[in-house]
Amino acid sequence: MWVRDATCGLGPYRADLVETYWRWEQDPALLVGFGQQRPESLESRTEGITHQLRGANVRFTIYDLTGETPVPVGVTTMLPDPAVRTAEYIVMLAPEARGKGLGTAATRLTLDYAFHVTNLRMVWLKVLAPNKPGIRAYEKAGFRAAGALREAGYWLGQSCDELIMDALASEFTGPSVITPLR
Repeated sequence: MWVRDATCGLGPYRADLVETYWRWEQDPALLVGFGQQRPESLESRTEGITHQLRGANVRFTIYDLTGETPVPVGVTTMLPDPAVRTAEYIVMLAPEARGKGLGTAATRLTLDYAFHVTNLRMVWLKVLAPNKPGIRAYEKAGFRAAGALREAGYWLGQSCDELIMDALASEFTGPSVITPLR
């Protein structure tokens, strides 16, 4: 586990979990939340993970730490732009892990890592406007509304706005789990 709090941890993105990641990605609620119209085959996903593991994006497996052993429950991803020290943020949470605060905790841990390890100055995301639980989780973790792309997405067959949210290193408050060397 690379970073953790009392209930959630972020560890390595793992090739041996490709089928688990794929299963989460095929959940209809997740497809709606991302505005996707079609699922992906396991074969295609397996090919894709090899490329992802070699890429420059920062990916973590989210672990639920509330039981006796850590359980993988999702993935966070940062797509960095080193020229301007920013990154786009994406989170995927397993259906069985939703509604427990793990998405908020994982997002906060990822922001902590982004600002205190990778030294990013801003992290941003896009979320479909009808995704109220996602918006609340992002706000609790430190994101703020930054704007909207009007009618840029689809939610249950209807066009909808895609909201832009951002978090700034200069506004990141609260305790950090990143411990400096002494």
